[in-house]
Amino acid sequence: MCGIIGYIGKQNALPILMEGLKKMEYRGYDSAGVAVCKHKSVFYEKALGKIAMLEEKLLNADDVKGTLGIGHSRWATHGGVTEENAHPHSDCKGEIWLVHNGIIENHRELKNELLQKGHRFKSETDTEVIAHLIEEELGGAPFEDAARNTLKKIRGTYGLCIMYAKEPEKLIAARNFSPLLLGIGKGEYFVASDASALLAHTKQIVYLDDGEIAVLTRAKRRIPAFYAQGNL
Repeated sequence: MCGIIGYIGKQNALPILMEGLKKMEYRGYDSAGVAVCKHKSVFYEKALGKIAMLEEKLLNADDVKGTLGIGHSRWATHGGVTEENAHPHSDCKGEIWLVHNGIIENHRELKNELLQKGHRFKSETDTEVIAHLIEEELGGAPFEDAARNTLKKIRGTYGLCIMYAKEPEKLIAARNFSPLLLGIGKGEYFVASDASALLAHTKQIVYLDDGEIAVLTRAKRRIPAFYAQGNL
């Protein structure tokens, strides 16, 4: 069990991410991490242990002012308790960043295919496979389609928040047999594993159904028709 948080809007994302992670700390004690996107560049930080350890590493991060970000608290499943295995995870180029709660059952098969194509992995987790699959799909498809095509290839459970440095105005969330909620604000959206992380910001909450994907911008949300492999 892990906790994930995401934000897109007008406010500075980092304090919102950290507040949300603290509210969900019971979901993971092994490590925590955040990634914030601004002007097509991504700042990230990870730490082992409780959220307080991540908070300590962020004491000098006052200049991190991006309005798009994701965060994660980890309870280790695949891979040991190391900073390399802590979320968020990224692709080879450091452009796709994501956090994940769940288990990807066919990750070994997918990882072997990606290794043969030249992808380089930094962690032992099943999650990192998703970032590299999206990178591969981006060779012939826009971000939203690349994410959707990737989800059709994976088998397992997931709650996901995904961002792409080249499209800092968009956040993608997806659910398949792992809890994921959307919080609706004025010109902003929140994503979390648990309502406790959202209630300080909004009482308008939408529960994603299994097999749904949400495409979020500051102005609107879309939940287009989509069914994950497990729901076919």
